[in-house]
Amino acid sequence: MKTLLMAVVTATAALAAPLASAQKIGVTMSQFDDNFLTILRNSMADSARKAGVSVQIEDAGGDVGKQLSQIQNMIAQKVDAVIVNTVDTDATPKMTRLLTEAGIALVYVNRKPVDFEKLPPGMAVVASDETVSGKLQAEQVCKLLGGKGSILVLMGDLSNEAARSRTKAVEDVLAGKECSGIKIADKREGKWDRTRGQDIATNWLSSGLKFDAIVSNNDEMALGAINALKATKKWTPQTIVAGIDATPDALASMKAGDLKVSVFQNAVGQGAGAIDAAIKLARKQHQERFVSIPFELVTPENMARYAGKN
Repeated sequence: MKTLLMAVVTATAALAAPLASAQKIGVTMSQFDDNFLTILRNSMADSARKAGVSVQIEDAGGDVGKQLSQIQNMIAQKVDAVIVNTVDTDATPKMTRLLTEAGIALVYVNRKPVDFEKLPPGMAVVASDETVSGKLQAEQVCKLLGGKGSILVLMGDLSNEAARSRTKAVEDVLAGKECSGIKIADKREGKWDRTRGQDIATNWLSSGLKFDAIVSNNDEMALGAINALKATKKWTPQTIVAGIDATPDALASMKAGDLKVSVFQNAVGQGAGAIDAAIKLARKQHQERFVSIPFELVTPENMARYAGKN
């Protein structure tokens, strides 16, 4: 009995020790006011709770300076790891340097930092290959258009690598032989926002610009474009609008027959992966530098399988 008791105590201590090295994780989000990022944030909170670690999540409100200040405060609080959903991917070298000098583990989530190739040990990125999302989206739109026509492109915040990569992927698909009959009539920066997407689409429609589809870097702007089309009575059941993320609102729109294309980006998977990577890095355990969460094409034919996933 004494031997068994000592074994239990030893096992308990072994489990408690690694947890003690990652008791507090600081998270700074680019913004809270975004459907996809809300799912990502909630996933991190749930994953941290299940792992038995505390997590402090802050809203940078789209302000790079505020995000840097949050990181500095987390360093001063001596957190065990920091997770960053960056406002501006071009600002990551300074964030990387601050946390490297402080000796604190760093995980970039959802948005790949500009200094990815130069990240030192003790740091990781949990995200999806943004080029794939734009490629899947554009190929499906090309298929729906039969390889001919003109499209309008709603771009996300161009300070983010995701917006640039998704847009370039669309352009690359259209440069290919099978889709070369499709031209981009115009493209505008909607900064991921539904209202901005609606305003831009309204301007396109009022100008009389001709197009066969609207391709958006995310679902929010796509839903804004659909609102604009309906408000101006330019919507028909055949209208093609495409987004990315497969958010609940997007799937509801697709079920109603409005949104024709989306691409599932696993916000829950990214959030859980970020917490797992942060804990491993804080414990000085092996962690791959890049954790890739796959994108998947979503259409009216297969949308049911994605219900409740984001």
